[in-house]
Amino acid sequence: MRSIWNGAISFGLVSIPIKLVNATENHAVSFRQVHTEDNGRIRYRKVCELEDREVTQSEIGKAYEGADGEIIPITEDDLSHLPLPTARTIEIVAFVPADSVDPLQMDAAYYIAAAGAPAAKPYTLLREALKRSHKVAIAKFALRGRERLGMLRVVGDVIVLHGLLWPDEVRAPEGVAPDVDVTVWDKELDLADALMDTLGEVDMSELHDEYREALEEVIAAKAAGEAPPEAPAPAGSGKVLDLMAALEKSVREARESRGGEAEVRNLHGRGTPKETGAKKSTATTGKAAAKKTASPRKSTSKAGERAGAGKQAAKSTAKSTSKAAAKKSAAKKAPAKKQTAKKTASGKRSA
Repeated sequence: MRSIWNGAISFGLVSIPIKLVNATENHAVSFRQVHTEDNGRIRYRKVCELEDREVTQSEIGKAYEGADGEIIPITEDDLSHLPLPTARTIEIVAFVPADSVDPLQMDAAYYIAAAGAPAAKPYTLLREALKRSHKVAIAKFALRGRERLGMLRVVGDVIVLHGLLWPDEVRAPEGVAPDVDVTVWDKELDLADALMDTLGEVDMSELHDEYREALEEVIAAKAAGEAPPEAPAPAGSGKVLDLMAALEKSVREARESRGGEAEVRNLHGRGTPKETGAKKSTATTGKAAAKKTASPRKSTSKAGERAGAGKQAAKSTAKSTSKAAAKKSAAKKAPAKKQTAKKTASGKRSA
C-alpha cells in the first residue's frame, strides 16, 4: 500500500520513523456530469482570471486571501518550515482509557507502518505497551495543511492512527432531543429489551452495501439495453399508532425470521412508568395510575379482612359447640358413676 505521509512518532525521548497508509477505501459508485441533450461531458477548467487562459496543475500554487482581498502566496517550502514540533512528527501527549474518547470526534483512520528495520524494535515496544496498559495514546500531528488531534490504538499487530476532531469542532446538541413530556412504561422497556435480545449480535464482516449492489444492477441493465429491475414495494408508514403493538409485532417477526418461537405475550398492562423529561402532566398521569393501581389493592385487603373475620367466627362457633357437647357427655357420665358407687356400697353392706 502506498504511504501518504512520512515522519516519526515521538514517544518521550524515543523516536520511531513511520509511514502513514490509508486504512479505509471508498467503494461508492461515482457519476460524471453530462449534458442531458447529447450526453456530452461537463468539465471544469482552471482559468487564470488575469490572463483569461486555462492553466496546468504545475502552474497552480497556494495563497491566502486577506480581509482586504490581498493575496499572500504560500509555498511548499513555507509549509515545511512551520514553527511546530508536529510538522513531521506525531507527538504523543498522553495515554488515556479508550472509553474516554468521544466517538463523535472520530475522523479518518490510518495504518502506521514502521519505516525500515531500525524502527521495528521501538514500534513493537510502543505496540506492546499500549496492549498491556489497555489504553490509547492521544497525539498531535500535522497533515494536509493543518495540525490535527489523533488517537493511537492497536488492531491486531498494527498501530492505527485515528484522526480526531478538536473538542470545539463538535457541536453541542442543543434543540435536538424531543422537547415534549414523555412517559416510558416498564412493559414497553421489557418489549424493547426482548426485541434487542431477539435481534442479537451480528458479524460485521457479513454486512455489505446493498444500495451499491442495486445501483450496479441498474447500470448493468441499462448498459445491456434491458429494463431496470423493479423496485420493491415501499415499506409501511413510519407513523406509530400503538407503540406496544408495534413492539410486540417486531419481536414476533424477529423471532420468526430466526426460526424461534413466534409466541409473544400480549402485554396490555403498562406497569411502572419511567419518567424521561416528564413534567407536571406526567406526574399527574403517574398519580392517577397509582390511584387506579392502589384501589384494587384496598378492595382486596377488605375482602381479606372479611374472610379473616369469617374464619374467626367459624372457629369460635366450633369451640362453643365442642364445649357444649363435652358438658352433655360429662353430665351423662356423672349419674352413671353415682349408680355404680351405690351398687358397690350396698354390696359391701350385705357382705
